[in-house]
Amino acid sequence: MASRASRRLLNDYLLKRVTSIPVSSVRHCSSSSSPRIAPKIPHFSKKGRLLTGATIGLVIAGGAYVSTVDEATFCGWLFNATTLVNPFFALLDAEFAHKLAVSAAARGWVPREKRPDPSVLGLEVWGRKFSNPIGLAAGFDKNAEAIDGLLGLGFGFVEVGSVTPVPQVGNPKPRIFRLRQEGAIINRCGFNSEGIVAVAKRLGAQHGKRKLDETSSASSTLNHDFKHGGKAGPGILGVNLGKNKTSEDAASDYVQGVHSLSQYSDYLVINVSSPNTPGLRMLQGRKQLKDLVKKIQAARDEMQWGEEGPPPLLVKIAPDLSKEDLEDIAAVALALRLDGLIISNTTISRPDSVKKYPVAEETGGLSGKPLLNLSTNILKEMFILTRGKIPLIGCGGVFSGEDAYKKIRAGATLVQLYTGFAYGGPALIPRIKAELAECLERDGFKSISEAVGADYR
Repeated sequence: MASRASRRLLNDYLLKRVTSIPVSSVRHCSSSSSPRIAPKIPHFSKKGRLLTGATIGLVIAGGAYVSTVDEATFCGWLFNATTLVNPFFALLDAEFAHKLAVSAAARGWVPREKRPDPSVLGLEVWGRKFSNPIGLAAGFDKNAEAIDGLLGLGFGFVEVGSVTPVPQVGNPKPRIFRLRQEGAIINRCGFNSEGIVAVAKRLGAQHGKRKLDETSSASSTLNHDFKHGGKAGPGILGVNLGKNKTSEDAASDYVQGVHSLSQYSDYLVINVSSPNTPGLRMLQGRKQLKDLVKKIQAARDEMQWGEEGPPPLLVKIAPDLSKEDLEDIAAVALALRLDGLIISNTTISRPDSVKKYPVAEETGGLSGKPLLNLSTNILKEMFILTRGKIPLIGCGGVFSGEDAYKKIRAGATLVQLYTGFAYGGPALIPRIKAELAECLERDGFKSISEAVGADYR
């Protein structure tokens, strides 16, 4: 039984690869009486041939291996095998590699997690059940193209966006720069987005498909102690809202996002902290933020909602804030009963470890390992200022289960990663979850909730 299931996984993968070849790329030979036309052979670059060869090698090796193992073991092998592809992605231009990764996830060319998460990682936030607290931050799947594939990798939640009302191309290229030695990235993308209409169409189609699946099949969670899921199916979906670069009315932009996308979201995020949109971070000021949140909350609450109520509303803040700035944001969050804060976005600062590289001179936000301590310190401050009354999502520099655990002990209820995923690939996700479970058990915590803010309790 187990080996048959494993072979089925491999067959599904091969079928997707074969059926994804466009018909237009193949020329058919005519009868013997007609001139024979040679097949059209596409030109591949050296990098393309290497990547194709690696993929074929993985498939062949998988075929030889699959008949001898059970489904869980084969699933683990698939995740580990993705590390062999990482060096080839590293050879590609950063933005092209990103697009290729999104496309692969959208087409199901990535492993799908079949193993249940450790029960110690399950938790409930905003009335929504998460199978684990590890999520993918906004910026990876900007246009909601690959939600199913990304959730299938084993993330507890995925946040898409930032989504702007009107499509915009963002800043000129090149705009993404790797600092591989430091496990960091500098980007100045500038909210490149296909816009609300395109994203709403995708989310609506996915939502409809999920409802159809629910009515046509029995529940897949009957044998699990911890049932989880949201509007995207087996996982929680967040939608990050941005404003257009040329817009003079930020509140109107965010309200449009609420009206168009909130019905498909398990939570919404107001992004006022990207360093790549002129004037955006000014919205973090006490008066500006208070006025903005009030208008967005009003727009959300005036809509018709079912028993589960409206989606929670969060604000994503920058790590480059003074003590006074943090106090102002905390005061607004408590006064308006904000549902949560994401801490933090990228930084415009350049730590000493980064300054020695020429690419550090590029403008934009820095993410990755150099951001870990800065963002975690801001997280600690905000947990203290809000007295643990508001759920916080820790984001910035997470590359291991120990990093995630530091965020949780500092006050994070949930944790997001992006740059770590860009460098580590799919294999990083099960490893982080396993390491996090080990950290909790090592220190005697029986759940994530027990460990939240443990350094200050």
